[in-house]
Amino acid sequence: MKVVALTAIGHLELQERNMPVPQAGEVLLKVMASGLCGSDVPRAYQTGTLSFPRVLGHEFAGRVEAVGLGGDPALIGKRMAVFPIVPCMTCEFCQQHHYPRCLNYSSYGSRRDGGFSEYLTVPEFNLVEFPDHVSYSAAAMLEPATIALHVIRRANLDLNDSIVIIGAGPIGLMAARWATIYGAQKVMLIDVDPKKVEFCRELGFEHVCLATEEDAVEWVLKETDGFGAHVTIEGSGSCAGLTQALLACRVYGKVMLMGNPHGDMQIPREVYDKVMRKEAAIASVYNSVYKQMPHDEWADAAAAISSGKLQVNDLISHQVEIDSVIDLFDTFHHRRGFTCKGMMVTKE
Repeated sequence: MKVVALTAIGHLELQERNMPVPQAGEVLLKVMASGLCGSDVPRAYQTGTLSFPRVLGHEFAGRVEAVGLGGDPALIGKRMAVFPIVPCMTCEFCQQHHYPRCLNYSSYGSRRDGGFSEYLTVPEFNLVEFPDHVSYSAAAMLEPATIALHVIRRANLDLNDSIVIIGAGPIGLMAARWATIYGAQKVMLIDVDPKKVEFCRELGFEHVCLATEEDAVEWVLKETDGFGAHVTIEGSGSCAGLTQALLACRVYGKVMLMGNPHGDMQIPREVYDKVMRKEAAIASVYNSVYKQMPHDEWADAAAAISSGKLQVNDLISHQVEIDSVIDLFDTFHHRRGFTCKGMMVTKE
């Protein structure tokens, strides 16, 4: 089978490997779609992984081809997305069903080989089933969709709240759609890339700011009658985005920290003073909630994608087969043209 392996920082190779064999409690998954996450690009070109070689990719879906010893043969042929964290099941957080907080976890695409592969073995615990009418590409969008859902749930939006999302990448756009689903009265998006701003408008978002041409904070104040937004989400991982999120929030508002930082996150003293006087609530978000009641965000997001309530296919800007995955990484790394979500796909 073919895989795309990171053999060293900046070095991706298309390799041939032996087919994996599912063990008890596992299935053999034929990967039909695997998304390129924004975190995959710096992992490939800047930070690397814990060990090499490593197959990247943690946003993937596929078809069950076989089951391990004692497995349910009814799973064969099913369309599945995959929760990418493999928890230990024994630590304090696993015992409380906080699986993304596992102290001894493994994870597809970083600590174990991931989705840029033709086949993978996956624990049955990590499978999320989709109906056949949902495309594999849409199913592979489940992981980022749950991240976006998690930040909106953590923000505890009230009906008719205003919300600002800084960073109009795939997760930011899905967060904007979730905010609309959850009843936000005004959804505002901010980005520094004119192509992304134009894409937001093409998707139907009315309140969009290009921060390189307009003061983003002043724009939010103008959009909210001078009060600021009830909720701001920092999704860019930049100091400028953090400053905007803090200043665009209204008194007693909420600031959600979601974006992976590109470096040290620093703010001027006067910004700290202003946000302190607002008594704003500042919260961080990480990952999502999986198989924990009453809100299994993976099940909820899968249902929303399956019903068409949450649209995701229109965010996929690039689709390639496995032989062209290295070129896909290169395109996103060098930002050649407009990019939103890259997807490796396998022909059925």
